[in-house]
Amino acid sequence: MSTHSRKAVSVLTGSTFAFTICFAIWMVFAVLGIPIREQLGLSETQFGLLASMPVLTGSLVRVPLGIWTDRYGGRIVFFCTMLVAVIPIWLMSFATQYWQFLILALFVGLVGGVFSVGTPYVARWFPKNRQGLAMGIFGAGNSGAALTKFVAPALMIAAGGSWTIIPQVYSIALLVTAGIFWLLTSTDPSHKQSSQTTSLSAQLAMLRDPRVWRYCQYYSVVFGGYVALSLWMTQYYIGEYGFSLKTAAFLAACFSLPGGVLRAVGGWVSDKFGAYRTTWWVMWVCWIAFFLLSYPDTDFTIRTVDGPQSFHIALGPVAFTILMFVVGIAMAIGKASVFKFISDEFDQNIGAVSGLVGLAGGLGGFVLPILFGLLLDLTGVRSSCFMLLYGAVCVSLIWMHFSFRAPQKKAVAEA
Repeated sequence: MSTHSRKAVSVLTGSTFAFTICFAIWMVFAVLGIPIREQLGLSETQFGLLASMPVLTGSLVRVPLGIWTDRYGGRIVFFCTMLVAVIPIWLMSFATQYWQFLILALFVGLVGGVFSVGTPYVARWFPKNRQGLAMGIFGAGNSGAALTKFVAPALMIAAGGSWTIIPQVYSIALLVTAGIFWLLTSTDPSHKQSSQTTSLSAQLAMLRDPRVWRYCQYYSVVFGGYVALSLWMTQYYIGEYGFSLKTAAFLAACFSLPGGVLRAVGGWVSDKFGAYRTTWWVMWVCWIAFFLLSYPDTDFTIRTVDGPQSFHIALGPVAFTILMFVVGIAMAIGKASVFKFISDEFDQNIGAVSGLVGLAGGLGGFVLPILFGLLLDLTGVRSSCFMLLYGAVCVSLIWMHFSFRAPQKKAVAEA
């Protein structure tokens, strides 16, 4: 193995490990938010806002981080971003008011922005025909959402039910992770892009490209939906099925874990079958699953020739978990396939475009939990969150159909 290949593998390993820890911290309110909600007496909408605040920051910083990655290199940007978040995470253990949690959650969210750093940083170490797999392996760090569902409840149990141990342990873990990342990774000056190609104005100009808008919408579904559901599922299991926090977090991980780990498989599938075909089938799988998940717990009576007949329709926890597992797999593959689009079509501006697309996906992850809580408060129907996601997938399918139909017809005519 050549020196460059060894460095590439080391960079991929260190970056994936660091991103996993960062994502676990980014999703911490999926578990931490539940005892805080009980302590402060929050509504569903307030809980949704608190859980999504880190996602807002992690989304907004993706644009400048993507620019800085192209300009200064991914290693230093990734490392500094982790260091900046260490102290705010620690301070969460001392917060007592809702507004304090909201402000600190914004700073905690900085670690979510490292995705737009690691994606171009890792991709540039590999040849084009292996970039989909490399980005998929790095993106498997999304499994940190499942990691936090295993670790956070265990820490609370070890501390006698106190939630304050979680931010303390997580801040130390992030500091150690930053050190490990620096030791495992390297810098290649040739990977830096000129300032002219990475200016904010140049990046915003890319919004005139309809392809960027398409990929933003797709990613807001497969990544934004994944983030939102990762934050929402623990409390969904508690509210819908009456499970304990530990059991609910474990079952919620059945969605989060494949949704993260199998992103590497999505990268391989995208390299083999193409980004369009892969994304198309991902959306159809999600469309069917969300349709089934949307149906609320229902009792109804019909009149028959033998008299009234009553029926009860509901998804039990087993069927629900199986469907969520399928959605997790589909979203994992879809997250990788969307970025395969970007690496294929924006080779010289991966960092800039991935920052914009990552921003859109993150904003989806920010807005959706708030809307989940708002819909639940307004309708009282817990499955309304899946109704919303079903509508979003419908938009993606329609957009894909009309966007790619003309190029496909042209290709057939030329053949």
